[in-house]
Amino acid sequence: MRQPYASDPTQSRGRRFPEEESTFRSPFQRDRDRIIHSSAFRRLKHKTQVFIEHEGDYFRTRLTHSIEVAQVARTIAGVLGLDFALTEAVALAHDLGHPPFGHTGEEALNRLMAPYGGFDHNAQAVRIVTSLERHYAEFDGLNLTWETLEGLAKHNGPVTGELPWALAEYNAVHDLELHTYASAEAQVAAISDDIAYNNHDLHDGLRAELFSTDELAELPLLDDCFAEVDRKYPGLNYYRRRHEALRRFFGVLVEDVIGGARARLEALDPKTVTDIRHAGRAMVYFSEPVWTDLKKIRQFLFERMYRAPSVVEMRARMTDVVMELFPLLMTRPDLMPKQWRKDVAEADSETALARIVGDYIAGMTDRFAIQTHDRLVCGTG
Repeated sequence: MRQPYASDPTQSRGRRFPEEESTFRSPFQRDRDRIIHSSAFRRLKHKTQVFIEHEGDYFRTRLTHSIEVAQVARTIAGVLGLDFALTEAVALAHDLGHPPFGHTGEEALNRLMAPYGGFDHNAQAVRIVTSLERHYAEFDGLNLTWETLEGLAKHNGPVTGELPWALAEYNAVHDLELHTYASAEAQVAAISDDIAYNNHDLHDGLRAELFSTDELAELPLLDDCFAEVDRKYPGLNYYRRRHEALRRFFGVLVEDVIGGARARLEALDPKTVTDIRHAGRAMVYFSEPVWTDLKKIRQFLFERMYRAPSVVEMRARMTDVVMELFPLLMTRPDLMPKQWRKDVAEADSETALARIVGDYIAGMTDRFAIQTHDRLVCGTG
């Protein structure tokens, strides 16, 4: 049942550029569909989650991760009585701004862009959906509703202090009220991101043989999950055993978030979505005991997976790709595809050019970045 604090599509603050409403889709459903059909969303298929896209067909990519986040978010939104479509829209779009090679690419691009305002993947997601997607006749971007843009900008909480330039530039013309919390739908999308990657990174680390099932069975939360599987299915096949345990771990996280959010919402008793935004704290997050255990699991992943020698070696190689492409394109912007040349011709400063080059590199998939580097830098493409 829809709750009074859910975002109501009939009361949306609308779009920056007014449009006729759909006769059969709500504004938030329309946002979700535009995101799914965007070029940036398709490119997530070949963008890194942890492992470089070409390292194996079974590892998560940004696309499969985003789909998993949306599935979790829809489940939680349904239980809490929130708007499904807005929750899905934020979940599906939350990683659109990631450059190739995951956080490795982001760190490299941020260093390169430091003299020109830096690079932030959340701000870049807003830039993509408000400017860089250029398919519609009447506007740049996807012309999403205020609520979806708000969710993208601040699903992790209020954005204060010095803003990333891409976010500041858009917020100056379309105020997203960055000082407040986002809707409950956006908060659900954010926690679903945490649930999804904490679960699937364990799957991927096992597949990459960076740690063993026995090691996982000794970690907090997971120890109880493995014990339950062993009690119910003694002698279960190795692969089925770990899958069943990780299924239970997934469920523990989802149930913890739902239970905590219900209790906080009941205590606050919000009457409108505005009450959520001005609550002064988030409503949707892990309980303290689960969060304490999750931090131990994340530390394990950091040491055994994210900083594994094979992963670090690949990260160093991919950092070089970005670090070498950027200065080359700054001196030779004519090497960029022709659809970028109009923007280059209109660049009236080094900063403007750097931001165009940054947009171009950030939009690359892993494979395209490697191929472009091989062709332009190594001369081997």
